[in-house]
Amino acid sequence: MSYKALALQLTCQSVNNCTTRDEAETLMLSSIDRIEKQIEASLTLLGKDTLLYVVPEHFLTGPPLLETTEQWRERAALEIDGRVYEALSAMVQRQQIYFSGNAYEQDPFFPELYFQTSFIIGPSGDVLLRHRRLNAMYMPTPHDVWELYLDAYGYDSLFSVAKTNIGTPACVASEEILFPEVTRCLAMRGAEILLHSTSEVNSPIPQKGIAKQARAIENMAYVVSANSAGTTGSPVPVSTHDGGSKIIDPKGIILAEAAQGESIAATANIDLAALREFRQRPAPVNLLSRQRTELYAQTYAQTNIYPPDTLLSQPADRAHFVKTQQEVIKKLYS
Repeated sequence: MSYKALALQLTCQSVNNCTTRDEAETLMLSSIDRIEKQIEASLTLLGKDTLLYVVPEHFLTGPPLLETTEQWRERAALEIDGRVYEALSAMVQRQQIYFSGNAYEQDPFFPELYFQTSFIIGPSGDVLLRHRRLNAMYMPTPHDVWELYLDAYGYDSLFSVAKTNIGTPACVASEEILFPEVTRCLAMRGAEILLHSTSEVNSPIPQKGIAKQARAIENMAYVVSANSAGTTGSPVPVSTHDGGSKIIDPKGIILAEAAQGESIAATANIDLAALREFRQRPAPVNLLSRQRTELYAQTYAQTNIYPPDTLLSQPADRAHFVKTQQEVIKKLYS
């Protein structure tokens, strides 16, 4: 099977200046209307075989800046069964596509927190998977409430893949592309297409860009990486995070890349038959088949770097995250 994927480069409308939840949700719903028109236009220009769409990190809200965890949860974190997800599901169902994005999300098991969540919605309108960001600096993650999170959802929920008509996609959130363990765990569960929602500086020396190609090569997988086209309504200069959305093939070749601004330039074919044949061919480049996981298991098992469960007894504020990292650095280099 072959079809087109699009890393849809969008301008993100932030909700940092909103004073109420209703005001923020009104902006989010307006963004969804705008995005649906762009999807309709792209289907006309690129063809109806454009089945997979990936949009940037926090595409509906922008990122939290000076807000506390409580303020951001109340203003910007989506309810799992709320009207914003309902609007996204309805949009995807009308357009009959697969849609992957990234949002902040409330969780009934952790009412004082929120999690940054990448998701995939299928043509039926159903959410096919949720991937909670596992590595973050200033916001809660499942690892920060590790024991309780595993009790609530189980370990397999951390590395979800979706079996679909367009292959086996999985999500990687933002700077997680710099942590090779995340994508390796997804590939070991069968991921063929890594959907990467990000909002990053499009630098001439692209740290994350290099990582994207490396993750594609080492996991023999497509990477569809959607960056933002700037963020409006935020005190951060609009074009700080702008451009460079791309699609990379399983050999690390950049198939398409967008410049700055809103764009549908980052589109390319996903050839599942070729990918699967590549993965089944005995050769030195078949890196997945050459993994000797027992070599590394003991080192990981006996090494503790960033501690789990730090939010079980501490508030989730920026000062806590900075202090924890300082303690980790001191332990690593003392």
